Amino acid sequence: MSDDGQQQTGHERVPSRQRRRFPGISSRAYEHPADRSALVALRKLSGFDTVFKALSGLLPERSLRLLFLSDSVRVSERQFQHLHDMLLDACYILDLKKVPPMYVTQDPQPNAMCIGLDEPIIVVTTGLVELLDEEEMRAVVGHEVGHALSGHSVYRTILLFLTTLAVKVAWIPLGSLAIMAIVTALREWFRKSELSADRAGLLVGQDLQASMRGLMKIAGGNHLHEMNVDAFLEQAEEYDSGGDLRDSVLKILNVLPRSHPFTTVRAAELKKWAESRDYQRIMDGHYPRRDEDKDASVSDSFRESAASYASDVKTSKDPLMKLVTDLADGAGDLGGRVRRGFDGFRSPPPAQEGPAGTASEG
Repeated sequence: MSDDGQQQTGHERVPSRQRRRFPGISSRAYEHPADRSALVALRKLSGFDTVFKALSGLLPERSLRLLFLSDSVRVSERQFQHLHDMLLDACYILDLKKVPPMYVTQDPQPNAMCIGLDEPIIVVTTGLVELLDEEEMRAVVGHEVGHALSGHSVYRTILLFLTTLAVKVAWIPLGSLAIMAIVTALREWFRKSELSADRAGLLVGQDLQASMRGLMKIAGGNHLHEMNVDAFLEQAEEYDSGGDLRDSVLKILNVLPRSHPFTTVRAAELKKWAESRDYQRIMDGHYPRRDEDKDASVSDSFRESAASYASDVKTSKDPLMKLVTDLADGAGDLGGRVRRGFDGFRSPPPAQEGPAGTASEG
């Protein structure tokens, strides 16, 4: 990296940044285990990309491209130059050779997406551009470039198509159920891919506080002086540990129709990853390379995914997850909890000490 001026690369003019670059980095370096295992398996399927791209004639991709070209503003050196510089910078840092087209579309709802089967395109809304400062926006652009590097845009496009199709065939009971089962599985996958892309955004911006602020603003709007990152993260802790079994069920029902995890959860997950050894190893230059992707083990990836889910269940403070862990460890009093009703599944309050230093009972 250069410390001054502009650097000449395949991306022509790239703004200099005091940030590390990751030549040849594989998306496996930052992907969530559940996301990575699915992608590794799909990449092993001979002709998979060809088959999916052949579907582009059936999907509204051409229509979407024409729509954004005709009714949005394409980011370039002459339009939204600051976003153009961020895009070049993100592709330079993650070593993405072909810079995807990027559009700004008029929409007060803050949002961004990376779509496309043949070639990914990045779209950001005016609401997002107006909401975030430069470093927060840099993390978002890195997030979308991370989607492009992982190939998530293919599956996002399929998800959009299937969701639309499910509405059209809702009158066919079995057809609708079959498609909705696929959509539900894709949504779970895509929620994990959002956690992956958040990590890519951090690798590009290399400013955890900016990433946290961006997520907090997406949740609460442009009132940064009224918000606090630590308090925001405490909400994630309360969400995970609070309530009883009824709340656990409601959490599942609330998240099922979503393509993105809740913002407090994303913030907590990103902070945990930023403090992990995996992140530090990447920053030190130790990460899997793209030219090694063909040798990645499917079985190892699935074992890592299973271990990740098992760890999430074991460390979760959610009442339902704690019940599952207790029963798996043979320590759960299921009959007693059922007899006590839903209160039997509530997270127990912390023990309070009495005057003599012993735990008081009431």
